[in-house]
Amino acid sequence: MSALAPHHLDDGCLDLAPEQLQELRHDGSVLAIAVSDDYIFAGTSKGEIVVWSLATFQLVQTIQAHKRSVLCLLLTDDAKYLISSACEPIVNIWCPKSFTRLFEIYSTYDVGDVFSVAYSPQHETVYIGTQTQDIQWISLKDPARRVTVDDATNHPDKRQHRFFDSRAVGGTSTPRRTEDHYTLIPRAETVLEIDPGAIRQYAHYGWIFCMRIAKAPTVLVDPDEEVLVSGGGDGTIKLWRLCDDGPEYDDGDNIRGDIEELMVLGQDDSESVMSLVIDGSFLYAGKLNGIIELWDLDTKQKLRVVKAHDGNVNTLRMRFGLLWSAGTGGSASKHSTVHYGRDENGTSQNVSQKYQCLSRWKAHDAKILSSAVAVHQNDQLYITGANDNTVRVWRVNGMPAQTEEGVGISEDMMITSLREFVSYKTVSSRPEFTEDCRKGATFLGALFKRLGAQVEMLSTDGLHNPVVYAKFSGKLEPAEKRKRILFYGHYDVVPADLKGGNWQTDPFKLTGQNGYLYGRGVSDNKGPIMAALYAVTDLLQAKVLDSDIIFLIEGEEESGSRGFQETIHKHKDLIGHIDYVLLANSYWLDDEVPCLTYGLRGVLHATVCIDSKYPDLHSGVDGSNMLSEPLSDLTLLLSKLKDRKNHVNIPGFYDGIVPVTQEEELRYDDIASILIRHNPASGPVDALKRSLMARWREPNLTIHRYNVSGPDGSLISSHATANVSIRLVPGQEVEDVIASLKKFLRSEFAEFESDNTLTIRIDNKAEPWLGVPSNYIFRTLEEAVMRAWAPVASDENGATVALPANGTDDETVPKSRKPLYIREGGSIPTIRFLEKEFNAPAAHLPCGQASDAAHLHNERLRVVNLLKSREIFSTVFRKL
Repeated sequence: MSALAPHHLDDGCLDLAPEQLQELRHDGSVLAIAVSDDYIFAGTSKGEIVVWSLATFQLVQTIQAHKRSVLCLLLTDDAKYLISSACEPIVNIWCPKSFTRLFEIYSTYDVGDVFSVAYSPQHETVYIGTQTQDIQWISLKDPARRVTVDDATNHPDKRQHRFFDSRAVGGTSTPRRTEDHYTLIPRAETVLEIDPGAIRQYAHYGWIFCMRIAKAPTVLVDPDEEVLVSGGGDGTIKLWRLCDDGPEYDDGDNIRGDIEELMVLGQDDSESVMSLVIDGSFLYAGKLNGIIELWDLDTKQKLRVVKAHDGNVNTLRMRFGLLWSAGTGGSASKHSTVHYGRDENGTSQNVSQKYQCLSRWKAHDAKILSSAVAVHQNDQLYITGANDNTVRVWRVNGMPAQTEEGVGISEDMMITSLREFVSYKTVSSRPEFTEDCRKGATFLGALFKRLGAQVEMLSTDGLHNPVVYAKFSGKLEPAEKRKRILFYGHYDVVPADLKGGNWQTDPFKLTGQNGYLYGRGVSDNKGPIMAALYAVTDLLQAKVLDSDIIFLIEGEEESGSRGFQETIHKHKDLIGHIDYVLLANSYWLDDEVPCLTYGLRGVLHATVCIDSKYPDLHSGVDGSNMLSEPLSDLTLLLSKLKDRKNHVNIPGFYDGIVPVTQEEELRYDDIASILIRHNPASGPVDALKRSLMARWREPNLTIHRYNVSGPDGSLISSHATANVSIRLVPGQEVEDVIASLKKFLRSEFAEFESDNTLTIRIDNKAEPWLGVPSNYIFRTLEEAVMRAWAPVASDENGATVALPANGTDDETVPKSRKPLYIREGGSIPTIRFLEKEFNAPAAHLPCGQASDAAHLHNERLRVVNLLKSREIFSTVFRKL
């Protein structure tokens, strides 16, 4: 079959980018990537191996692995070793679970940079491809090659360098380069020195950029044997037989292993082979200028040449029956692979319709230097690394696989649902988004229904966004014995101001970066709703949901929950009896310690108006001391509300406030000490404690804004208003405070003897809430939080294992501490209402971190917090 001339990119290739799940940022170019079942490993230009969790994309560890740029990372097929090489003559072998440095390997020759490594499990041998055009190797099981630090006289750090250690006139030599980060490289458990005879000099007449271990072609050797495949800067691809025994040398030592050249593919044309991947007897080679060559190893035929990219093809991967490639022009692509048959004479025949590029997309605005392919949960992932200091994770399949019941319940389906949920601009405070709010409610209702719930859209008059009601029925019979748990949340969000470029991403497009999900509402409150919903699906799938779970998700929480109470009153028979109320609409105190919220301040919003019997007047023509000016009256009146020390002057305002108990005092001490331990700048303890108490358990009055009638200028406005809010604490009754506020303002205004009139309007009100941390729902939450956020340890193989929630008997192992019991200075109007309406205790689980920036620019939620919240909800729904 003749090769196709590589004149242009594949015709018909779709410019269709897969879904980008995450962008992981570092401060160095990403030159190499490897992926295990648990981690993404990235080798960088700073000599580091950066480790991220594959499940949560959270940064796990940064290892100073080499002095200079990491050029190659190889995870062995058995996942036993992670091998790294760099722009230096050292090869390191790491445990990919504990991240310890197991082996340090060096050659007695000056090899320059080590571009590529390969590992043979059959021979337990590491092969390295060098800048000096050599292939060298060493057996990890050969005790004769182990050296101590004192005996390593041929180590590159000790032997004379022909450049740096050359002596100039006068006998001086150039000092060797040394930097502080050199000392951060961990010591290896074992040091291996490559035997001077374990080398094939001039294996290629060019740098050896890539190597692979593969099964041997049947026409050459035993098909169960392994062969080494190498690609070089000379444009050739070579296959090498791996031999157990090597030649004898004058000193009588026997070198463990040798390599024998079996086959040469390609011409010595200096069209460098930058990457290789093998699929059975077919070999794909990525070359300069975007070329991918396809070879049949059994026949030595070049079957096809494809122009795949505009840049050099530095990385090729084969998985899912597809060929994945990326180029230094920034594009990535997937190709269908060619399926070949053979006739009775063994000659290959093309039986495919066409070798196709299925999609190509701009993955980076930079040079893509590395990639990997992985499977996590039900998702197929393609991972790219570039010199823009980023790793990007692409989901390259469709929706996750479905269960027998037709519902996929992986974490990634939860994030997929959250992605669509965030895309609805459910801003309840702006009329122009009314339709978006209704669409968001419809999406949520359809999702609940698809996952097995009975769904209703609740409303009173159609003027407000509907409340989404969803009921998941437990399996315990009879139904009267089931506990009934109400989960409250809200699908509406605050506006996302795009002016000034404050948002780094589109607020209504879920974007993953560095283990976080960014988007408006992702933390407040759409992410927690998804965590609770998919926790229920987990229990349904496991057939362990005994209780009924009722969701009430409203659409106007960010606008004062208008119409919510009336809607619940109207549909109370549908909702039925409730045993517990649970919500998740706040955050931790910092980014480290999980919390449970047991108290919220109430709120009272009022508008104070002063109106004149005259129209707007000119201050120069009509202004005099005989005229009562509305804005002056309003200013003077509002000044009576507080004194210079922020004390509220309303009579009886502080009466009834619950005093601090000894138990609460100790709780504040604990909270302050924990926060200062994580952030010493937040201290001292007493000052932090006073600050928390002022925010959480003391009332406050705030004047927010003034408004006047008429245009700007020298006017006496006929109408002046101001908005006032009062934050209330347990012990203060909302209606009593309203009555006292009105009475006080009217009394003070009467003393002005003004011709103007006073009007006081109550815009919104919510009672304060104080839960009982010792009750059953809080105890259940506490246990679930401790179990989900339990510390981890490593087993004897370096694998990460979770500790029990109460820790272990080993005093050296950290114990899982209780969550912090906190109160909030803000208000959630519905929580106390739901408690009273259903005569059921409520509890509040903060899902996010303090830095989540809810209501602010770049709102986000950490992936691990989302997954842990799902786990916590699952435990609580089951145990309650």
